[in-house]
Amino acid sequence: MSVDKVLIVEDEVKLARFVELELKHEGYEVFVANDGRDGLDKFYDEKPDIVLLDLMLPELSGIEVCRRIRKNSNVPIIMLTAKGETIDKVLGLDSGADDYITKPFAIEEVLARMRVALKRIKTFSQNTNSVLQLKNLTIDSAKRVVKVDNDEIELTKREFELLYYLVKNKNIVITRDQILNNVWGYDYIGETNVVDVYIRYIRTKIDDKYNTKYIHTIRGVGYFAKDDE
Repeated sequence: MSVDKVLIVEDEVKLARFVELELKHEGYEVFVANDGRDGLDKFYDEKPDIVLLDLMLPELSGIEVCRRIRKNSNVPIIMLTAKGETIDKVLGLDSGADDYITKPFAIEEVLARMRVALKRIKTFSQNTNSVLQLKNLTIDSAKRVVKVDNDEIELTKREFELLYYLVKNKNIVITRDQILNNVWGYDYIGETNVVDVYIRYIRTKIDDKYNTKYIHTIRGVGYFAKDDE
């Protein structure tokens, strides 16, 4: 059985050491970086299975580190930061983070969120069909590429997984709770309209751009991806 590798990118040395020891005690292989640039180097060198990333870092910010990782990797990223304002959470999630935990935190919560994130990415990898089709929209899950006809659509990790989930269950109405549990991967605590926000992002990039209604709303219930009759 392989051991999951964790990269901690945190400039508070004592906190990083505390989390490192706790994770090692739980059986993880752990790597630590105390600034953003070193964190990025260690990410490419060690190829971790999950990243715990502080938002405020010297050299490179956590947002920039997250964006660079997301250009060629779908590894789970959990933001650990003292900043708890909604705008900071939105920035972190929009840059590609999977989850967001505000300091001070209980290590048990970090461990629980890590288990969920790791399980979700492994389940997603195991259960995805290579190519899904909805009208003239194609999703290649192996390459994580979305195309309308021959045009490639640039989506964030979360947008991709949300669209994939809807298309995989096309013509079936999916409730917001089902979407949260399957795409966000845990009982989401935060803005209750987060699903609606991400649906709007996808519609702006695909439905509106190509003047085709791929995602439909059932008011008060949820959403579904509708194929041609």
